[in-house]
Amino acid sequence: MTPKERWRAVLDGRRPDRTPYDYWATDEVTRRLLADLQCGSEAELWRALDVDKCIFLAPRNPQATETTWHMPSLFSVWHIRTRMVPYLDGLGAYEEAVDPPLGGVTRLEELDDFAWPDPAGWSVAGLRQQCLEWPDYPIVGASYEPFYLYSRLRGMDRALEDLAENPEIVDAAMERIHLIHEDIIRRALDEASGLIDFVYVAEDLGTQQSLLMSPKTFRRFIKPRLERMVRLAHSYGVRAFHHDDGAIRPLIGDLIEIGIDVLNPVQWRCRGMEREGLARDFGRDLVFHGGIDNQHTMPFGTPEEVRRQVRENIEIFAAGKGYIVSPCHNLQANTPTENILALYQAVRDSA
Repeated sequence: MTPKERWRAVLDGRRPDRTPYDYWATDEVTRRLLADLQCGSEAELWRALDVDKCIFLAPRNPQATETTWHMPSLFSVWHIRTRMVPYLDGLGAYEEAVDPPLGGVTRLEELDDFAWPDPAGWSVAGLRQQCLEWPDYPIVGASYEPFYLYSRLRGMDRALEDLAENPEIVDAAMERIHLIHEDIIRRALDEASGLIDFVYVAEDLGTQQSLLMSPKTFRRFIKPRLERMVRLAHSYGVRAFHHDDGAIRPLIGDLIEIGIDVLNPVQWRCRGMEREGLARDFGRDLVFHGGIDNQHTMPFGTPEEVRRQVRENIEIFAAGKGYIVSPCHNLQANTPTENILALYQAVRDSA
């Protein structure tokens, strides 16, 4: 089977020839693996690892200084300034938003003065051809994270305060965010009809111990908008891939209710996210993607500990709708190459 066929088999409730496994990593890790495995391109690296890589594509905005597939992270288009923040003594770096452009807004009317991007500025030309270049791989064709983007526009502290103190500003700004993305994503799905497997309908609502907000607040501000985008994706026969870090167990039932198809990253070391409980309570309704711990096991464990965790995960999630092996979020720059190789070899050995 091809990677696309394996993913589709899992999502359709059928058994593939082996458990699919995906690759998620920071740029620093990918560059190192390209050198370590003597690969000339990322496509060559994925073939060398024999991974069922999900390909991330998206409409492009020529005004953006970024080239990422992740539309909410086209910060330049949304007038969000950023800076690179190093970690692990400079071994890696992440781009962080600074000086939120809506941070000073105090009245609803001020939102009208903001230079909201025109959805027509995103071009879908060429998206179909890009999809055709990956006929054997599953494809994410667009992305949407409304509160993630609102928090970068407003500043995280202010965004969370707004949920209690300025609900009218939250509603107005997030509705604009939604309509812009809905226009872009609809055009993308029209352009690449039949070739896109997923829309990335996501958020970042969990910490190591709890949620950033109460389930009631999530249901008031975020759930309805996610549901609208899931319905749009499903109306085109496209699945919804949901990413949500951390301790999000109280929201999983809501995510199932709105039609999320794949749940990533399954950070099972976070409070309430124990694998056995997730599999028991939600495994009939969701495909789990991720679950290989990259907080402890991948960077600090031995290759045998990595292999053992892969075997455990496959066994734990076997009785449910489906499981796709992947690191729980991006492999970080301090993850040894031998542990990465052990991860993927363990899945092959389990077939």
